[in-house]
Amino acid sequence: MKKSPIFITICLAGAGLGSTFANADTLEVISSGGFYSSMEKLIPIFEKQTGHTVHLSSGSSMGESPTAIPNRLNRGERFDIVVLAAPELSKLAEKGYVDPNSQSALVNSSIGMAVPKGAPKPDISSAAKFEKVLLNAKHIGYSASASGTHLEKDVFPSFPPVEYKVISSKAEKVVGDRVAKRIAEGQFDIGFQQISEIKPFTGKYGQVELVGPIPAPYQKVTVFAAGIGKNSEHAKVAKELIQFVKSPQATQIIEEQGLEQVKQ
Repeated sequence: MKKSPIFITICLAGAGLGSTFANADTLEVISSGGFYSSMEKLIPIFEKQTGHTVHLSSGSSMGESPTAIPNRLNRGERFDIVVLAAPELSKLAEKGYVDPNSQSALVNSSIGMAVPKGAPKPDISSAAKFEKVLLNAKHIGYSASASGTHLEKDVFPSFPPVEYKVISSKAEKVVGDRVAKRIAEGQFDIGFQQISEIKPFTGKYGQVELVGPIPAPYQKVTVFAAGIGKNSEHAKVAKELIQFVKSPQATQIIEEQGLEQVKQ
């Protein structure tokens, strides 16, 4: 479980978003990896404007990992806001963990393909070319969360039986870690994850390169949504943070992470 170092409370004049520093609260936020980097960058701005403190941790939207969000909540972990794939959030609301009326779509997220830095970037501009890349790859990594579940249950099985067997024999689900991190460590020659989860490992000092979004009909856009804990003691402040994340002030940061903000 990754813990953010963002635990600061900055006391400045002129509180924003309807809160006063005298009544500052501490929020516990759990975010799926698809929105984690965006939230990590947005939290300091929210803290500076409101005086509230936000503790941020990450977990996958689903899967067997002990750090997967549903598994953490099943163990009784306290939270004020949870951000994960919208269908999984609805399940948490049905179980009584999340206030069903608080569910709010934040972003649209696409699945991307990545390769080690310096490696040739395969052409995946069409379905036929993408299929060829999968068949020719030596070792394929995919996530244990929403994007990987789609690949495992919908994409790989769509191939003819012989080709499906070939792809499955060299595809590995990554549990409890980022696929891009494993690519950077040399474990895979190609890997798949939400583009927003690949982005932090790219750039000048990164060891991974984003090839691009996978093509139709294999692409699946995931909506990541936020919900407030049914037993949260800071529901009002939690709502303020969600409203801030959905505001125009957050748009640029969100788009820089490869996500599309859901318009209010």
